[in-house]
Amino acid sequence: MKDRFVIGSRGSKLALTQAEAVKTQLSQLNPSFEFLIKVLKTSGDASSQPLSLIGGKGVFTKELEDALLDHRIDIAVHSLKDLPTILPDTLLIAAICKREDPRDALILRRDDITNQPSLKKLGLGAIVGTSSPRRVAQLKYVRADLQLKELRGNVDTRLRKLDEGQYDALILAAAGLRRLGLTERISASLDLAVMLPAVGQGALGVETRVEDSETVTAVRELNDEPTERACLAERAMLRALGGGCLLPIAAHAVVDEDRLRLEGLVAAMDGSEIIREHVTGQSDDAESLGAELGLQLLHQGALKLLGTL
Repeated sequence: MKDRFVIGSRGSKLALTQAEAVKTQLSQLNPSFEFLIKVLKTSGDASSQPLSLIGGKGVFTKELEDALLDHRIDIAVHSLKDLPTILPDTLLIAAICKREDPRDALILRRDDITNQPSLKKLGLGAIVGTSSPRRVAQLKYVRADLQLKELRGNVDTRLRKLDEGQYDALILAAAGLRRLGLTERISASLDLAVMLPAVGQGALGVETRVEDSETVTAVRELNDEPTERACLAERAMLRALGGGCLLPIAAHAVVDEDRLRLEGLVAAMDGSEIIREHVTGQSDDAESLGAELGLQLLHQGALKLLGTL
């Protein structure tokens, strides 16, 4: 019987914080087992180039999946938004942990004393840091005057660049800031009506090998069913669109008892147009609802907006 499990993680402070949280929960649920963290470098971490140049799908996850397939690790902890919607046949997401705040956050410099900060209050032509096409398109849609500047590096590096004056504001995921104990840096959480988040944003996906039944059983205890159903719907929508993190696609699902509401959008890369729709239905039909919404968006011209035709 297996009593030692190796958890694979990226080396960033946020990734390690997330892996440690999973390790703590697993240790509490399985006190007789040993859980260790092994740090792996991914191609996304190793490159300083924009994600659009190095390829977006799997750049933060492939090496972790390779380590699972090679039996170097037993468990991989991912930010779910980074994990492609199609997995290798021999791997599965054994658990999706309870979701943190899924929203995007507006971050201003420490010396900025704007009262009740918001996107509307940013100065004309303000320089905003983000590397996400999804965020860029939605920002351009609501504030075409903003100067949107490439942003790479870990969270600390990004905040330092902001405070040094290289940017007037940043857009970052609220979940990451909260997990790092940096909630006080959130100047404003962006309303979902203005900035719909990435698929799976705020959720952690815990991946294992299909055939490793002992690990699957241990990890499955971490699963939060409402989060899982919401994220399954979002990922099914993205899969139907054939998209990844390099395309301006966004979604957010909410589960209320046995009902699920999924909202999704596709935007033109230049923010000139957005198609936004929603579906509702039984939460146990999550993936079907996601596929349905994806088809709705396709029928309304999503491919043309995404520039793939």
